[in-house]
Amino acid sequence: MKKTILMSVLALSAATAMGQAIQYPAAPHDGTVDEYFGVKVADPFRPLENDTSAETKAWVQAENAVTSAYLGKIPFRSKLLARLKAVVNYEKVGIPFEQNGTWYCYRNDGLQNQDVLYKLDRLGGERHVFLDPNMLSADGTVALQGTSFSNNGKYMAYIISRSGSDWQEIYVKDVKTGQDLPDHILWSKFGGAVWCGDGFYYSAYDAPEKGKEYSSKNEVHKVYYHKMGTPQSEDVLFYQNPAYPLRFYSVSVNKEETMMFLYESGGGNGNNLYVRDLRVPGSQFIQMTANMDMQYAPVQVVGDSIYLFTNDGAPRNRLMLTTLSHPGYKDWREVVPEGTDVLEDVTFTGGKMILSYSKDASSHAYLYTAEGQRLHEIKLPTAGSASFYGKRELKECFYTFTSFTVPGTVYSYDAAQDRSTVYSQPKVNFRQADFVTEQVFITSKDGTRVPMFLTYKKGLKRNGKNPVYLYAYGGFNVSLPPSFSTMRIPFLENGGIYAQANLRGGSEYGEQWHQAGTKMRKQNVFDDFIAAAEWLIHNKYTSSEKLAIVGGSNGGLLVGACMTQRPDLYKVCIPQVGVMDMLRYHRFTIGWNWAPDYGTSADSKEMFEYLRAYSPLHNLRPGTRYPATLVTTADHDDRVVPAHSFKFAATLQQCQAGPAPVLIRIDSKAGHGGGKPLAKRLEESADIYGFIMQNLGMKFK
Repeated sequence: MKKTILMSVLALSAATAMGQAIQYPAAPHDGTVDEYFGVKVADPFRPLENDTSAETKAWVQAENAVTSAYLGKIPFRSKLLARLKAVVNYEKVGIPFEQNGTWYCYRNDGLQNQDVLYKLDRLGGERHVFLDPNMLSADGTVALQGTSFSNNGKYMAYIISRSGSDWQEIYVKDVKTGQDLPDHILWSKFGGAVWCGDGFYYSAYDAPEKGKEYSSKNEVHKVYYHKMGTPQSEDVLFYQNPAYPLRFYSVSVNKEETMMFLYESGGGNGNNLYVRDLRVPGSQFIQMTANMDMQYAPVQVVGDSIYLFTNDGAPRNRLMLTTLSHPGYKDWREVVPEGTDVLEDVTFTGGKMILSYSKDASSHAYLYTAEGQRLHEIKLPTAGSASFYGKRELKECFYTFTSFTVPGTVYSYDAAQDRSTVYSQPKVNFRQADFVTEQVFITSKDGTRVPMFLTYKKGLKRNGKNPVYLYAYGGFNVSLPPSFSTMRIPFLENGGIYAQANLRGGSEYGEQWHQAGTKMRKQNVFDDFIAAAEWLIHNKYTSSEKLAIVGGSNGGLLVGACMTQRPDLYKVCIPQVGVMDMLRYHRFTIGWNWAPDYGTSADSKEMFEYLRAYSPLHNLRPGTRYPATLVTTADHDDRVVPAHSFKFAATLQQCQAGPAPVLIRIDSKAGHGGGKPLAKRLEESADIYGFIMQNLGMKFK
């Protein structure tokens, strides 16, 4: 009862401080108090964790009404949306890829919600629609997550998700006729379809309890085998390990179907790897590795030889080789040793290898012999990101290249002549030559050198008055290389600066850089981001009154932590689908898998206290003037459940002592972001950029 009275007083105080500018809905709350190692922690908005309750649904509806009313009053929002549609409306063609002698590619004519898969008469020839995901739903909320062709050339499995959920369904198409077959798999997750013989393997969980499909904890990952023409109820349970319910299991099979690999992850920052000989009836898996904090991935099988990518013994990664007869890690030999830069990918093409490296977050590529001898560097158009496609038995090789000002362009690469030729180049409705990108290096709190990219219109004046959109991620060994986004164009055209910081916690400088931003070193990530903001201000690119910070998922946590630690430093904050409750994140869906990066509140008192010290939800303080904030989430987000954003927004609205708006945008029939239809992405971008530009005092031209 005392807790309820206190929360009501806080709500009244916040409303009074805002001069009744925005009346926020009262959120369902109770007197929940948890105890961690003898320390009591209140969680008054615990009822919002039940996203299917009538009370939560009513609050969501009321919050969306408040947010829509605010966004609808932004005078230039309709013009901003029109410009976004204009710049995104161009043909996008993906890298062509070969399957069983036939070439395919993805294409979008401009405003299609989902990319369409085409079959080609021949490489460079006429395209024919093979699978159009836009026909699977009227509103584009059914997304194609991947395809898998059978090795005999008969079938293509295609994996879809609905409304952005991580849950997957698998369907099968007859390649010759293009017709869908009766085979249909439900409740698959994290694995795809792996063909072997006249069927495929897939990874799945037991069907969840009705009403808790998008929030309940996922445990005991299983691998099944589905034989074509049979119902899912007859699928054979191939592998499970109930002794470790919080791990992931999946398999892969080489094209010749001579070897099968089993992957085990979730117990650390990496995975364990097992192999079995499919030529021997009844053969068992042989364990190849025994360190789940290291990463191991087979990249090519040649006869009985296995090429493997790993960071074991090489924080910046290396390429190894072993054989099926001696698969254990102790028998692996080095093909390409660790270098100065970070090895990111290995592509086999025409009997040779292309190794892609990251240097200060930009791509560099080199041609190698299959024995590991470097031949030469492959010249890329400029600083940016390149991704290669090839096959060992094919001479054809392609790569995509992009940067902050260069939209994704497909090149064919002739290894024999060392020559790149444009295969497909988009035509975007903006003046590419008017913009420039520079890379700067900032010094973080502890002296660490951190790279940051800045993109802006030529002729920029460093007078401290430029609006800045500062973005970062900083976690889970994820790199943020240069990339192109049409959604940024209107902001840049109107004098904005797009800043992208490569914080610790990512993979930009290898595993040591990653580890420097994990567990009890997580504050390094926030310090890096704060240092980036301060550098931009100190060097007169902008000021606190013109600075917006944005991040999604782990980046949403980043924004939440930085706005609670330094609310004075920014004008606008956009935490998207963020992990905001660091004490309870591991209790939902697959949140437990983030423990190697975060640690959990159950690990130790020391870990609990460290997490509570930066957890965005637990560091909001009544009476604080917070920046203008737009929290975003979605009703089908089963990666980072919306309860994180719900509780954070409700608490922030009560704590806000300044005039700046605190809103939450809750999308429907959408998830963590993957597969979101273009129409929804355009509306979301118009809302986010509109909110930023309005609160930074920008005029839309």
